[in-house]
Amino acid sequence: MSLDPRTPVLIGAGQVNQRTEDAGVEPVDLIAAAAREAADPRVLAALDSIRIVNLLSWRYRDPGLLVAQRIGATKAATQYSGIGGNTPQSMLNQACLDIQQGRADTVLLAGGETWRTRMRLRARGIRPNWIKQDESVPVPPGAGADVPMSGPADERIGLDRPSFVYPLFEQALRIAGGESVEDHRRRIGELWAQFSAVAAANPHAWVRDGLTAEQITTPGPDNRMISWPYPKLMNSNNMVDQSAAVVLCSVQSAEQLQIPRDTWVFPYAGTDSHDTYSFADRHELHRSPAIRIAGQRVLELAGVGLDDLRYVDLYSCFPSAVQVAARELGLPAGDPDRPLTVTGGLTFAGGPWNNYVMHSIATMAERLRDDPGALGLVTANGGYLTKHSLGIYGTTPPQQGFRWEDVQDTVDREPTRTALVEWEGVGTVESWTTPYDRDGNPEKAFLTARTPDGARVLAVIADADEAAATVTHDIAGAPVTVHADGRATLGSAT
Repeated sequence: MSLDPRTPVLIGAGQVNQRTEDAGVEPVDLIAAAAREAADPRVLAALDSIRIVNLLSWRYRDPGLLVAQRIGATKAATQYSGIGGNTPQSMLNQACLDIQQGRADTVLLAGGETWRTRMRLRARGIRPNWIKQDESVPVPPGAGADVPMSGPADERIGLDRPSFVYPLFEQALRIAGGESVEDHRRRIGELWAQFSAVAAANPHAWVRDGLTAEQITTPGPDNRMISWPYPKLMNSNNMVDQSAAVVLCSVQSAEQLQIPRDTWVFPYAGTDSHDTYSFADRHELHRSPAIRIAGQRVLELAGVGLDDLRYVDLYSCFPSAVQVAARELGLPAGDPDRPLTVTGGLTFAGGPWNNYVMHSIATMAERLRDDPGALGLVTANGGYLTKHSLGIYGTTPPQQGFRWEDVQDTVDREPTRTALVEWEGVGTVESWTTPYDRDGNPEKAFLTARTPDGARVLAVIADADEAAATVTHDIAGAPVTVHADGRATLGSAT
């Protein structure tokens, strides 16, 4: 078939890990290294756009400008994303539209973190002597479009980080599935062991040990409990120095740059959407209407079905994120022939903050090049299962060109519930999680409860002894007394 010269195509992907025990290089240098892995100097010189994923290891006003200087991209305009794990796929969707419609032609998408180095230096009381851009450097377009991460109901009780919220989703999944605590522990351990096995075979993965389900689920000195039921090995691993980059261009430019046709990967379709910005306002904590609707639509836009997908990478910051996405998309978890990751996920492959999905896109491209004719799905997630971006890829040209849609109008018609900010009375436990201190002791318990009329309220059990009981007993559906200040006590006594 003849190809529209404006068809977007992925022509290069690069990934780098920095494992030095010394200070190492700063983030923009690591990103430049990934760019060089993705494309040769001819291609880098032809870039007209460099778009960088927001990074946390160091504050730059315009990191793309520094990367451009390092790789010889003298004519490239720059962009800098907002915060969120959805941004790499969302940026790719937008880059494809820009290429298709003639607003850009050859685009580098990249990100990187040197968080491991930064934390090692901080522990020694050293602030790195990395580049500081003063206010004379303009902030490029794209900065500031951040994903809201909280609402008043969770803010008032200090429920303020992913390692607290995702375990709430996990409990909700267990309760909805009618599982015992032990059966559930075994199942999610086996899921994460499969992810570990994929990472063991991935040369770009940070942790390649191939851990068993029992090793992953059993707390110990190197696997302390973070927030029950998740020990450390079920949390995203941000203590990495990693960078990934991909290069997109038009078919016309790919031909002019003499990129071999058998290395091309085509983005078929993409979708973007979000669930309620406050997780407490979700209708059900174990569901994601946005993933379901965006997933159905991206398949329709690509003209393919679930059974056509040979490779899948679901966003995997915590086991609950994978399970919710798999159930909404209709993908079986634990399938030995089609794992739900191509990288090994954020625990094992590495979780470089907002840029993990650039690694999953790069790895997906490798898998597809090695298996011509196969198709792959990548999902991305920002916030607390909040903002979602999906993409489908293949090595044969899409029949209808790249297609994209924001499905938010459809998502907004789904039911929600507003969490009560201040309520007192006796409710029933809907879900809960129990954060641990570094000595391995439960320190409190966050819970969501349903009021007698079905509303949701968030509360915290501040007493450590009572919090410990939430680990040894299954309190799903148990009565809980909630006070106006957000404190809670198990039972119906006031």
